Amino acid sequence: MKVEVKKVNAVKRELRFEIPKERVSQKFDEVYKELGKIVKVKGFRPGKVPRHILESQHSKTAQDEVFQKLIPEVYHEGVTQENLVPIDMPEIEDVNFRDGTITFTAKLDIKPEVKVDNYIGVKVKRKSSTVTDEEINKTLEYFKQGQGQDKNIEIDDAFAHGLGYPNLEEFKKSLSRQLELDKDRQNRFDVENQIIENLLKKAKLAVPQTLVRRQIEHRVEEGKKRLADQGLSAEEITKKEEEMRKELRDPVERDVKVYLILDKIAQIEKIEVKEGENLPAKTMEFLLKEAKWEEAK
Repeated sequence: MKVEVKKVNAVKRELRFEIPKERVSQKFDEVYKELGKIVKVKGFRPGKVPRHILESQHSKTAQDEVFQKLIPEVYHEGVTQENLVPIDMPEIEDVNFRDGTITFTAKLDIKPEVKVDNYIGVKVKRKSSTVTDEEINKTLEYFKQGQGQDKNIEIDDAFAHGLGYPNLEEFKKSLSRQLELDKDRQNRFDVENQIIENLLKKAKLAVPQTLVRRQIEHRVEEGKKRLADQGLSAEEITKKEEEMRKELRDPVERDVKVYLILDKIAQIEKIEVKEGENLPAKTMEFLLKEAKWEEAK
């Protein structure tokens, strides 16, 4: 097997394969042997059909089967031999079978080289999750409006009863707990985002567009399902499809960058995951532990 590697850019490679006659012939022998066991030819028992008859009647089937078996096999050997780490399935092109030899081209994106340092001890500021009386009162007003009640109605025990609470004080306590949980969740997200922004500024990497395109298509499909659930027609959804792709490009590219940076840090720090765990989440947990925390005013 011969492999020629062409570097298209920092993450894209083009591999040209040539599979020698001997190996192709051996695979044809295997395929015809299997075909001989299952095809029915009048006058012959299964497994006893002569090779020349199989070739005359099933050459196209045999060739397709040889391609399906041999090309993936040789491709995997090639990327291993060249120490390449593909991040997606390759595009297989220019498959030719001539004079007993098979040639084909595989285009693929590889895992990019990620340079990231100074990720330990990132300064982060966390806002307080304490809920103020003003926030509680403002939320009570939203509840009042949401209930469609008259502006003159008092927010009192009777109002709390209507929402299923014994009195206004208990309703306020419940509201305060919920608001605190919401603020806590938002503050955690804010701190993680500070770490991410820091990593994005410092890291150097080329973003594999194959990965970006695949993620965009995945999210577009999810978006189309949501729009369909909302009752939009197929025509209306199609109109919005291209708009979705444009809007998604920047955030998806950012997410792919973040994933690759966290993956690299996990590799450097030898962070391992058990079944059911998420590697980016576990790496973020590590970075949060190592961060320098300050209380935001």
